[in-house]
Amino acid sequence: MKILRSEMLTEHELLRRIKKTRLRGHGQAYIYANSTLELQENIDPNTLVPAQRYVLESNCHTIEMLHKEFLQHDINIFALKGCLMFWVENPDTGEEDGPIPLIPPVIETSIEANGKINLINDGMHRVYTAKKLGLPINIIFIDKVPLPYYAYPLDKGWNDVIELKELRENFLKKEYRDKENYKDLFRNFNEVLPGIQKQR
Repeated sequence: MKILRSEMLTEHELLRRIKKTRLRGHGQAYIYANSTLELQENIDPNTLVPAQRYVLESNCHTIEMLHKEFLQHDINIFALKGCLMFWVENPDTGEEDGPIPLIPPVIETSIEANGKINLINDGMHRVYTAKKLGLPINIIFIDKVPLPYYAYPLDKGWNDVIELKELRENFLKKEYRDKENYKDLFRNFNEVLPGIQKQR
């Protein structure tokens, strides 16, 4: 991946956009309209609880590569205080692709049967890679969320997460709260930061 250029959206602008996130269902409600959002720095990844049972090795490799590449420009992607927008060279056409948004992982407080936890909503691979490298990470921390994340936390936390070379057919990614309509509770970050939930 050849990075051509980058720019940074401020913390204020990032939080302003995330605040406007809507759900896929429930009348496309603004899920964070009455929530508290803040950027928190130097968080131990081990204190964040996953809901996803896997990470892809290729995605983690890409994040490690971006980390090394941006460090050469004095940017630590695990310590972002805003949204890093960057453009890359398309290997097939040689043309510029982007912008690709990269933000701190989105973490929500979630009330579960065993109490309140900090659940990873968006940024599983970023948190996992920071954990693997032994690095702290900045997060977007969201409290007072009226409806839960669409999947339950893993019973054994990080011990339930496995690395895969590719996603196997019929692999159970998450345990959904509503198996029939789980997408209703999906937070649509793509609306506020186009391309952020794109599979790469």
